Formats: sequence, C-alpha cells, structure tokens
Amino acid sequence: MPNPPAPQPRSVMAADGVAIATYEFGDPDASTVLLVHGFASSGLGNWNLTGWVRDLLRAGRHVIAIDQRGHGASDKPHDPASYTMQILADDVLAVLDTFLLDEVQYVGYSLGARVGWKAAREYPERITTAVLGGIPDGDPLTRFQLDEARRFIAGGAAPDDRLTATYLQMAAGIPNNDLAALVSLVEGMRDGEQPTVDNAPSQPLLFATGSDDRIIEKSRALCAASPDGTFFEIPDRNHFNAPTSREFRAAAVAFLEAHPSDQ
Repeated sequence: MPNPPAPQPRSVMAADGVAIATYEFGDPDASTVLLVHGFASSGLGNWNLTGWVRDLLRAGRHVIAIDQRGHGASDKPHDPASYTMQILADDVLAVLDTFLLDEVQYVGYSLGARVGWKAAREYPERITTAVLGGIPDGDPLTRFQLDEARRFIAGGAAPDDRLTATYLQMAAGIPNNDLAALVSLVEGMRDGEQPTVDNAPSQPLLFATGSDDRIIEKSRALCAASPDGTFFEIPDRNHFNAPTSREFRAAAVAFLEAHPSDQ
C-alpha cells in the first residue's frame, strides 16, 4: 500500500483567530488518531511521507494530522505570546471540537509530544491514550540563542552556538518555513509548563526514543514516573531520524490497538 495522496488542508480556527491547517485521511466513522509533528516539521512531512498515515489506515484508523501554528500551511504569527504551551494544547482542543471528536488517540513527536503531554493533562476525557516520541523532561531549547538566531535571520553571521545553528539549518531546509515565527515559538514556550517527573498524565502512554538520542535517559525517567507508561527504544535512530523508523511505527500501532478508544 503506497502512501495516500495528500488532501487539501482544512483550516480550523483557534481561539485567538490563528488558522490551524489539518489533513484528514480515512473513514470518519473509524477510531481517530491525531498526529502532531515536531519543531520545524509539518503534518504531512512528519507523518505522511514517512509511512505513518499509511500504516494507521491499514490498521483501520481515521487519521487527522495537523500543522502546528508557525508551521506548514498554518498561520505563522511572529509574536512570542502566540506560542505558549497552553495555547498549543488549546489548538489541539480546537481541532477536536471542530471535527466533533469526543475521544482520540494521540501521536506526537518531539515538540508534538510535549504538546501531547500538556493536552493529555488538560483534556483527559478527550485524549484516551498517547504515543510520545522523542520527549525529554524540561525545556530542551533553553540553550537556543535567540539573539544570534534573530541576527542571522536579519542577514547577519551564522550563530556561534552549535545547537542554534543546527536548528536553524534544519528549519531553513524545509520549504515554506518561516524562521522568524519558529524563533518566536522557541521564545514563547520558554519558562512555561514543561514535562517533568512530577506532572505526568494518567492515561496509557507509550514513550519512544531513539537509541542514539541523547535525551533517551530523560525519556525513560518520564516513563518511569508515569502511572501507566511503557517504553520503546527505537533501534539505531537519533532525535532527527526516529520518525522514519519502521520499528517505531509498528510499536506505536500495536500500542494503539491494545488501548482502543470508543470514538
């Protein structure tokens, strides 16, 4: 079964008027899986091109992928105040309400996993179970140098900080990314609520992190602190290529099938 053709995005209006692009696949009467991508990626790039949508459709699921605000075909505000963790979680709720979904299973990677952690805590009656890929505790972008990034975007020198330069290079290599919006996202999420061992959601959670990802032990710690957590080590993957893993997809689909929702 090849990857399904990408549908035209459907816009969902968030509470603050930002348009969130969504992509719907499969039978709307089937159980729904909501897919939420990582930083500087997109719904289609993170999930459809890598085989996730195909495998979930093969498992009989209805799938909705979103472009988080600041990404893909969604609106890209430049105000950091538009990117708090609460706002990103509320975008998820807006999508569920617009599609009239009482319950969903959630799959998120990196930033999408951090948003899923918050959304699962805020809306436990709507998110029945979640797969959280590449999730560390705390804020992994505290080292990101905002001033260096903004200087580079304005035409200045490349950042001296390696992490900042790596993330900007990755973001710039993806068509239609708005670097100023993504830097605002990093700033807006700083000092907000982040995943810690003290605030775990109670739903069944699958944690999945690459064997070569430096955050793997922090991901294990989050799993150990969760009331109903399961851990899967993605073999031979780092933080950036883990979503392409066939083993990761298979483990996630098996986990979702073992914890069905009623939707």
